[in-house]
Formats: sequence, C-alpha cells, structure tokens
Amino acid sequence: MEGLPTPLILGSGSFTRKLILGEMNIPFHVVKRPIDEDSIGNRETDAPHDLVLSLALAKARHLVSELEKGNIRDDELPTQSPKNGWIVLTGDQVVTHDGVILEKPVDIREAKLFVSRYATSPPSTVGSVVLTHVPSGIQVSGVDSATIVFKPSVARHVSVEGKDLVDLLLEDNAPITRCAGGLMVEHPLVKQHIERIDGTEDSVMGLSKDLVWKLLDEMRVKLSQANVLLV
Repeated sequence: MEGLPTPLILGSGSFTRKLILGEMNIPFHVVKRPIDEDSIGNRETDAPHDLVLSLALAKARHLVSELEKGNIRDDELPTQSPKNGWIVLTGDQVVTHDGVILEKPVDIREAKLFVSRYATSPPSTVGSVVLTHVPSGIQVSGVDSATIVFKPSVARHVSVEGKDLVDLLLEDNAPITRCAGGLMVEHPLVKQHIERIDGTEDSVMGLSKDLVWKLLDEMRVKLSQANVLLV
C-alpha cells in the first residue's frame, strides 16, 4: 500500500477476503453496506465476467455514496482518517459449471448436488475486484478466474459411516451454504479431493492477490497523474 491512503476500506464481511488481505499485509477496515444483489444482472443470460463486475461496481457505488453523504458513523470508520481520502475495495464472485452460474446453495441437498457434479467436470470461479478512491472517484477494476479439477472421489462416500464430503464438512461446522457453489477449497477435507487448480487458490477463495496488487499499482499511477496522491 506504499504511496496509497491506508487503511483500505473493505466493503465486505467475507472471512476469506479478510484472511487474504491479512496474508498480503494490507491494512484494512471493514465497512459493510449490503445491496440487493438479486436485482442486478441476469444469472441466466449474463456472462459471468460481466455479472461479477456489475455487482462489484454496484457495491462500490452504494458504499461510496454512503461515505460521501456522511451516512457511516464515526465508530464504523478507522480512528484516523487519511488526509488523502480512502481506497474502497469491493468485489464479487460466482462459480460456473457447464456454462451455468452457481451461487450459494439454498440448502444441504443443493450443496450435495453441486459437489456430485464436480466429479464429472470441473467448476470455475470468476471473481471481480473494484478499487475506488474517495473523494476523487478514480476507479480501477478487473476480473480473475480459476478452474478446480476434482478427483472422482469428491462425490463418493468418504467415511466408514457412509458419510459424504458435505456431511463431514457440516460436522466440522464449515459454512458451505454461505460459499458460492458450496466450494471451500481451503478446507483440508476438500483439499484431498483436488487434483489441481488452474489458477490460484486465493482466486478460488474469493480474492485474487495478483489482481489486487495489479489494481493497487494502477490506482497509484492514476492518483499520481491526477495530482491526488500526496504521501
């Protein structure tokens, strides 16, 4: 974050996004302002790339508007505001399988259905990141994708009690119904069924480190060109 306002404002409560930013040693502060995601885009006709970017941009517009209108309480913001404004990060992710967008499973039955399909053909994740500078409005964005190739064992009963992978994840209190496509590649129970990932694990988890670094560099250049950055 050298040469940029810190801490980053993360417009997401996602555990994995917070974890990944922590691994990147990027200071951040969470400020959540949810939007009605179902009202944006068309899951049946939109290209995944376009859908996740539209959602991340909508999240950015809403959160930035709340910041500019003063609708975010002081105790929700970092104790010390940077003199050069804020960098707001928003994002979105979907899982695709055989050309169909899979969102969070509505129940355990659907989670099991998703996983059974992964044994025959690999799912992919498509994730977006949008960085917005407040108050200048300068914005950069990008999309990253990864494909997870599972072993056939992912769909079989994997315990002597006849429990499948989803059953075991639930016993371990894994929040599979809160993950797009029911995917939790970072979980040890899932990792043993992965043959390979074409892309990066952090991208699958919801936030591509490479994409974040690339966009931070782009933001730094744009702010400097606009004479906004005075660090």
